[in-house]
Amino acid sequence: MFLVAAGCAFGQAVNTQATPAGRAAGEKIFRSHCASCHGVSGAGGTGPNLTTGVFYHGSTDADLYRNISQGIEGTAMPDQFFNGVQIWQIVAYVRWLSATPVRPKLVGNAAHGAELFRQKGCSDCHLVRGEGGVRGPDLSVIGSQRAPAYLRESIVEPGAHVAPEFWVAKVITKDGKNHSGFLLNQDSYAIQMLDFADGLRMIQRADFKDFGIDRGSAMPSYRDKLSAAELDDLTAFLASLERPREKN
Repeated sequence: MFLVAAGCAFGQAVNTQATPAGRAAGEKIFRSHCASCHGVSGAGGTGPNLTTGVFYHGSTDADLYRNISQGIEGTAMPDQFFNGVQIWQIVAYVRWLSATPVRPKLVGNAAHGAELFRQKGCSDCHLVRGEGGVRGPDLSVIGSQRAPAYLRESIVEPGAHVAPEFWVAKVITKDGKNHSGFLLNQDSYAIQMLDFADGLRMIQRADFKDFGIDRGSAMPSYRDKLSAAELDDLTAFLASLERPREKN
């Protein structure tokens, strides 16, 4: 029943909640359920900035409704349990947030930041558009997924926010071999992991000698390894790695 109602709302041509009362209701929902990722003011955090007027997965009201109600595949954006009216209220509030687009001011030099990314060994662990390692998150479109302030914090305080998919599983098997990598899946009988040395691997629990999960970050802090100007440049480079926008 909800899916049918949501489908009807999705096809709605005009957002009837685009009123002061509708926006106010949308703001309450946003602050209680969306701000943890997008920031209280919508300026971004672990989720993208919504105040710039740039929406990478479609920018019509119907697109925003779809992205909120169904989530966005391949991203951390989940589907939502709100009814159709509530979702339109969130759309109205997001529209209000981006009514006067504000692009973040980046003082760094992105081109020099790209050089630093290679020189400081970042590409040894991070993939960017098909080049680099797999010991850390793929950063190919990180500029459209994270706010600049979050990116900067991740460079100097990489352990501040570590998503579960980047927790590192460490296994010693009964034959004395050590394995470490990202834990992909597990059940009562085995684990599946992206082994840093050997790639995709399944290990039976019966073969464990020792097993643990490191919930910290494998990335070192660059707080004392970069000057303030270099930190600005590297942040500017990461912020420039944006996803192409869908054409309406």
